[in-house]
Amino acid sequence: MPAGVKDVAQRAGVSVGTVSNVLNRPDRVSAEVRDRVAQAIADLGYVRNAAARQLRAGRSTTIGLIVLDVRNPFFTDVARGAEDEAAEHGLSVTLGNSDENPAREAAYLDLFDEQRVHGVLISPIGDVAGRLDRLRARGIPAVLVDRAGADGRVSSVSVDDVAGGRMAAQHLLDTGRRRLAFVGGPPSIRQVVDRVEGARSALGGADRLEVLPTDALTVLEGRRIGQAIADRPPAARPDGIFAANDLIAMGLLQALAMRRDVEVPGEIALVGFDDIDFASAAVVPLTSVRQPSQLIGRTAMRLLLDEAADPGLAPRQVVFQPELVVRASSAPPP
Repeated sequence: MPAGVKDVAQRAGVSVGTVSNVLNRPDRVSAEVRDRVAQAIADLGYVRNAAARQLRAGRSTTIGLIVLDVRNPFFTDVARGAEDEAAEHGLSVTLGNSDENPAREAAYLDLFDEQRVHGVLISPIGDVAGRLDRLRARGIPAVLVDRAGADGRVSSVSVDDVAGGRMAAQHLLDTGRRRLAFVGGPPSIRQVVDRVEGARSALGGADRLEVLPTDALTVLEGRRIGQAIADRPPAARPDGIFAANDLIAMGLLQALAMRRDVEVPGEIALVGFDDIDFASAAVVPLTSVRQPSQLIGRTAMRLLLDEAADPGLAPRQVVFQPELVVRASSAPPP
């Protein structure tokens, strides 16, 4: 049977209260007593029951973070920023990957609710405002990540995706491209919709932008669309492509590179979104719209901790501006 606090106290020759002070308020105990208790813990192999401790305190030390796709380096960086901020406050982060699946997203929300986590950060698939309202009513604050709240009911940290989409399309126009296409999806993801809207605004109308939807924001989906584009006659291909994210763009680049008669950027210029580390290291370095990924994670965590400390705080919306990073994939045509 695992050793308990009473066993540690008996081994060290102190009271249970003294062991508790050593574990939770060591400044109240002399160095000699702390050493005795530490030795007893080591001898017995005692491990604290964190779940019971949190139950007594009424508050978990864990933050739940749900992202759309943990394989996407953008979300890895967001998680890193959130984790760094949480660690500075003695908290930990549990990561949930919805995989762009509403059922998985709902299951993680249920799990974090059952665990009574300290708070929830979420990059949602669809509209989760009602569900987050129920969490907040139970004392669990929530903040949207990489997604602006539609009605201001929930705090959020995001990037202006409409501005980013406009920036990408305008850059392609400025390099002399005229037949533009947008590749990415699914349309249930708000960021995708906003990036399309921005691209269309740069072109001055919906009919001037060809939209090629995908089932997911992955390299494989980008490769599938890239192969379909490469199979078209040259005159029917777009001469500029804006991809919904860098993973889609990398897949497009791979597919087009396999067809030696389709050159990037000679025939088709390519722009991605997120500016993940791999973008600059691609065979043809990728132009991308940069998001401050780690800063998004840190800022979302700060808002969450503020709301956990003061549930009466009004929701806040933080919107960062994107930045275009130009590389070889969008050079002007010869």
